[in-house]
Amino acid sequence: MKLLTLGRRTGTGTALSEHQQRLVWRIAALLLDYPTAETAALIDQLAAAAAELPDSAREPLAEFLRRFGDTDPMRRASNYVETFDMQRRSSLHLTYYAYGDTRKRGMALLRFKHAYRQAGLEVGDLENSELPDYLPMVLEFAATVDQVQGERLLAEHVPVLELLRLSLQDNESYYAGLLAAILTTLPPVNSADRRRIAQLAAEGPPDEDVGLDPFAMDPMSSGGRV
Repeated sequence: MKLLTLGRRTGTGTALSEHQQRLVWRIAALLLDYPTAETAALIDQLAAAAAELPDSAREPLAEFLRRFGDTDPMRRASNYVETFDMQRRSSLHLTYYAYGDTRKRGMALLRFKHAYRQAGLEVGDLENSELPDYLPMVLEFAATVDQVQGERLLAEHVPVLELLRLSLQDNESYYAGLLAAILTTLPPVNSADRRRIAQLAAEGPPDEDVGLDPFAMDPMSSGGRV
């Protein structure tokens, strides 16, 4: 199959300031991670912070926070697992859509690890249990460590983010709103993106290369889900 390439995109194509971009990324990073009691306790604070954003980002965030807050904590947790851990088309790992668990994915992951290292971080400094393309980790990096490199990583994966949004929307998941908010901070989906989205949606993640370790070429790599 023709794999998703990591071409550089420039410019946000949005009306958000740099501060507003970082705010969206920070909020989304918290809310896209596994829901805990600590996260639930921040709902009012996050809603107040989101209120300063333009409508395009504020409205989907506010709707998510409302529905998230109205959901029973046990149901909130099970909904997260059902949405992101049990459906291949709703993975929060950005390289998974194009590469699956094949050897080529290991090379794609190096791009994220190199960006973190250039900022003086190792993957374990951010989140020990996850691979470096884990979306909440990338968002946290962009929001709090290196906005330029973080935005570049996110912008290069606009087709994947839009595909994830569409998948969540098709499943009537309120998490679709978080992806919609993230996309307001990045270049708009263009015609080339739409072709990639259609291809990835039609083919799905590649099957696993049996017996191959996608991180064998990088002795500094660490394990993670998916």
